[in-house]
Amino acid sequence: MTTAADPKSQLRKTMGFWDVLLFNIATVVGPRWIAAAGHNGTSSISLWIIAAVFFFVPGALVINELSSRFPEEGGLYVWAKEAFGDFHGFVAGWTYWIYTVFYFPGLLLASASMAAYILGPNGSTLAQDRAFQLWVSIGLLLVAVGLNIVGLNIGKWLQNAGGVGTFLPLAILVALGALLAFHHGSVTHFTTRNMLPAWNWDTVNFWSQIAFAFTGLELVSAMSEEVRDPRRTLPRAVYGAGALIAFIYIAGTFAVLALLPAASIDPQSGVFSAITIGSVALKIGFLGILAAVLVTVGNAGGVGSTVAGIARVPFVVGIDRYLPAAFGKIHPRWKTPWVSILVQGSVSGAILLISQINDTTRGAYQFLIDAAIILYFIPFLYMFAAVIKLARRPDRSSNPHAILVPGGMSGVWISGGLGFIVVLIGIVVSVIPPGDSSSKLGFDLKLGIGTLASILLGLALYWRGARSKQIEP
Repeated sequence: MTTAADPKSQLRKTMGFWDVLLFNIATVVGPRWIAAAGHNGTSSISLWIIAAVFFFVPGALVINELSSRFPEEGGLYVWAKEAFGDFHGFVAGWTYWIYTVFYFPGLLLASASMAAYILGPNGSTLAQDRAFQLWVSIGLLLVAVGLNIVGLNIGKWLQNAGGVGTFLPLAILVALGALLAFHHGSVTHFTTRNMLPAWNWDTVNFWSQIAFAFTGLELVSAMSEEVRDPRRTLPRAVYGAGALIAFIYIAGTFAVLALLPAASIDPQSGVFSAITIGSVALKIGFLGILAAVLVTVGNAGGVGSTVAGIARVPFVVGIDRYLPAAFGKIHPRWKTPWVSILVQGSVSGAILLISQINDTTRGAYQFLIDAAIILYFIPFLYMFAAVIKLARRPDRSSNPHAILVPGGMSGVWISGGLGFIVVLIGIVVSVIPPGDSSSKLGFDLKLGIGTLASILLGLALYWRGARSKQIEP
């Protein structure tokens, strides 16, 4: 019998294999990362490959092992807690959640820029308009929050549409780039030498974005108790989505550079400039508008999937009473952690407004991205360390449902160690301002204050919760 004292038992198992696969694509794939890679130049090709080999693949192996051994609501928070105890579990869970208040505004601003191309070639001017970006961003956030409060059985269709709407425009980009390069030649000349990393300050800062672009496969694990047969479904969806994601990032970067020179590619909406130019050149201009419509849906799905997954972390932490008890409440009708979702959306909206004060659209966007990366990568340090520590437990070999990292303990150390090192480097290089930053000191001060204040707020809430647990019976 379901009781109010057991909120997790009220969650509905609504997600199957295709829901999870499309959820992963909507969560991970971002056209803006291809645009940023194109803006960085031909060296991005090798950076994608390096990140895939040394971070994405080890990460997928680690996620599959941990999600199959611990298929519980809360995902990464649970894994860190199992390995290192309640305090470290809280730090991992808190930073994993709080990063979204910086991530959502950056995603929403990029989404608004891309949505402008629904108007066709004339949308390029509107894509840089701050008022347009702000109002479209708020609209997308409200849709994502509202649908996920109403229920995952409804919200998952936004995520599914997001997966399709994200992947199809990029497939269109790849097709246009291949056709025009074959018939008219590539705008960019590709050589083995110029595709190797060009190590300068811009590339160093950009490396963290490349690694960040490959993250997100772990998110659906936070909803394990809402997935049908999670031990079987989650690993299969990770492998399927992972192959598609790696392909589209690399092929998409080739395509955007085949259509536009790197210097003219906008790091937010460059993909749609390329699609518009390519479709006009082939006299099928409606493709650019179609792609913009699809990606607007795709970006709404990306916001929706992140809202859905991340909100489960403070929900479980609230049940553990390290956050106010309201976070652990389930909506009586829709059976969703509505308080967690609502708080997340409200704070993200506030950060979106604050980020626009006294900054250019590019500067505001870069600050949001770097703050999100630093906070988001902290729980990844815990995840890669946790797989190594938890591998020593005897249940690893005796669990018939576990999808283990291949190679025994050596494989665990290699996968966990590689991931840990890449994440640590990503955190360090995120504090390096981009080369065109107008005030490098101001950028670092705003970044440092924003991230440190976010962490200190979480620690204050933890100690409040810990004291309450000691007092209460």
